[in-house]
Amino acid sequence: MRKKLGHIISGSLIEGFVLRINPEIQLESIKTGKFVSIDGKQHKFFSLITDLKLEVTSQDILLFPPDQDDQESLLNSFLEKKDIYATANLKPMLMLAKDDKPSPVKTIPPHFSQVYEANNKDVALIFGDENDPSKKFFNIGTPLDMTTPVCLNLEKLTERSNGIFGKTGTGKTFLTRLVLAGLIKNEKAVNIIFDMHSEYGLQARKEGAGESFVKGLKTLFGNKVAIFSLDPESTRRRGGCPDYEIKLDYSAINIEDILSLQDELNLHSTALEAAYLIAAKYKRNWLQALLESGENLKEFAQELGAHPESIAALYRKLKKIEKLPFFTPNVTGKKELSAVDQMIEYLDKGINVIVEFGNHTSTFCYLLIANIITRRIHSKYVEKTEIFLGSQKKEDEPKKLMITIEEAHKFLNPTAAKQTIFGIIAREMRKYYVSLLVVDQRPSGIDPEILSQIGTKIVAQLNDERDIQAVLNGVNGASNLRSILASLDSKKQALLLGHALTMPVVIETREYGQDFYRAMSSNLTPLDINNAINELF
Repeated sequence: MRKKLGHIISGSLIEGFVLRINPEIQLESIKTGKFVSIDGKQHKFFSLITDLKLEVTSQDILLFPPDQDDQESLLNSFLEKKDIYATANLKPMLMLAKDDKPSPVKTIPPHFSQVYEANNKDVALIFGDENDPSKKFFNIGTPLDMTTPVCLNLEKLTERSNGIFGKTGTGKTFLTRLVLAGLIKNEKAVNIIFDMHSEYGLQARKEGAGESFVKGLKTLFGNKVAIFSLDPESTRRRGGCPDYEIKLDYSAINIEDILSLQDELNLHSTALEAAYLIAAKYKRNWLQALLESGENLKEFAQELGAHPESIAALYRKLKKIEKLPFFTPNVTGKKELSAVDQMIEYLDKGINVIVEFGNHTSTFCYLLIANIITRRIHSKYVEKTEIFLGSQKKEDEPKKLMITIEEAHKFLNPTAAKQTIFGIIAREMRKYYVSLLVVDQRPSGIDPEILSQIGTKIVAQLNDERDIQAVLNGVNGASNLRSILASLDSKKQALLLGHALTMPVVIETREYGQDFYRAMSSNLTPLDINNAINELF
């Protein structure tokens, strides 16, 4: 039976509706972000509570408020029935006609329409059922004070780039791991995860009480996930074994990769111009030529017709590459970027790739490697798409690819977004079957044009007004959602909105524990299960 909260007393399509809360309802059980339904005469309206307010019929009542003791409890009870009450502001998000077809809200319910807590049937009707045979829905949590799952539409999720935002400590990694697990289990996309802090592959430390560790994606999905490691010893120390040890030579680095590091390296434009001069003469061997000219920089600059100080500055900034153990000088006859070629083979087989950085966690290293790998893979996907468009054969169609990057504002700030491959991918809207999953605590640092292309947003608690403004920029009803964002708990709550959801909703996130592991293990092959048993014994 549905719980009646009250009735509509006023409102508008733009500003939302005002609910007068029944006096029998415990006011403190009503929270902002709660999911409710309004029964109109022809439609059912689904809404979120965005604000709560105390009201009185006469201001004189406030001059002599009744005490809370037993002697005046009768007076207080009488006032609650007639003269003092509470209201809630409701933002309509969706309406449902009698044919059960959801549509945008284009009308309003009449006066005194009854308002109810949304029930389990409502949630399943709006957000889909994880047991649907299409395997396109994935349970990510439940609405506040409810137990029916809210599902992401994974097919819609993979149609655009997406974002997970929240201040430090709000569980962004946990939310990202949930979404990636859904994509892997339901096989709606293959993934490349640039794992800066080694939190996605094997086990990861759990915050709070209870278990001290949670399982990573490699542990959950076995042979469906491959770990490519820049620091194989770190991977082994954490109890795993990398599927591939990444080794790259200097020829893997293009000028475009250095452009993306312009802010990180504090490179002047004249140094970049010098890099182009080197590349014009030495082609793929430009970086090796620069690094080998260390004692003869002045002669090297004269040979190129470049300013010696610009060449010297470029040399100083890029010399740190020599200290990275996974980079080696160019070797004649060696296959270019073999690690990335191997990665593409895994992706073609439907195997998801996690790039672990181990102890190489500097921003410089993360930006450089992510750019090199993504640029090459995007180029391959452009070729694959063109082949598919030419043949129009189903077997030539590329698998959808989602690339996960942390510290996304480093890749997608207004300067870098114009120069990096990630800005290109975000603007292409999956034109070449590649999309992004950006994870960031500072969405205000991302180029507004890129942020406007983000299809689905999963937003944990944010406090900075600029970050809240950035996340909600261009969203219908942003002022109402702002108050919901401000009231989120710091853990296990998030606002979901965008392309992969029928309407915005606040959720308590799904528990990432034993029940979740069992649900994911239903997708393991016998070989994976056998490997897991061998690890235990």
